[in-house]
Amino acid sequence: MSNAAPIPETIADQSLGRSDLEALVRRGRPVALVAVDLEEADLSRLDLSGWSFERCILKQASLKGARLERTRWTGCRGGFADFTAADLTEAVIRSGDFNNAVLRGATLTGAKVSGCKLTGADLSEARTLGATFEETLLIAAKLPGFSFRKATLRQLDLAQADLKKADFRDAVFEDCSLRDANLGGARFQGADLRGCDLGGLRLADAALFRGATISRAQAGQMLAELGLNVR
Repeated sequence: MSNAAPIPETIADQSLGRSDLEALVRRGRPVALVAVDLEEADLSRLDLSGWSFERCILKQASLKGARLERTRWTGCRGGFADFTAADLTEAVIRSGDFNNAVLRGATLTGAKVSGCKLTGADLSEARTLGATFEETLLIAAKLPGFSFRKATLRQLDLAQADLKKADFRDAVFEDCSLRDANLGGARFQGADLRGCDLGGLRLADAALFRGATISRAQAGQMLAELGLNVR
């Protein structure tokens, strides 16, 4: 008997609502949605595990409490989509626009996010063990208490983000930005910040970087921004 995964059914270029999705779920097999319009659709609490979404529109869609394990998202637009408490374990999210999306309390364990726009997104209380973020805009995003410990961060823009009590210990920054971020209580011991824009540093933040590595140029910039004359 073959143990091969079932070939997903493909649905393209349609507009679907909750009743349509419920009918697809009842078939008991994964579905590949291509260029499907799900704007403002109610997908809350549905089990869409293993589904794939390519170039789909999910603006203001509700995915609250949805089961989205091992889902694949490519080139989707989901501004203001609500993923509160959704399970995105081992999801792969690429080249998507999820500005101002809500992922509060979502499970992102083992998820991979790359090339995405998450400006203004709320990831408060999200579970992110083993999650990776690369080449992604997280400007003004809410990430309090987020753990990036021992991660290699590549092209992450965290400017103006809420990073209170975030854990960056032993992290390596490559072409990243923390400009004007809220870093109250964040931990940076052992972090390599030489590839990070630290502009906008306040005097109260300087002690946070004790034990971290910065470049000579960054040190001069930080002292200048703290109002000290470097000669």
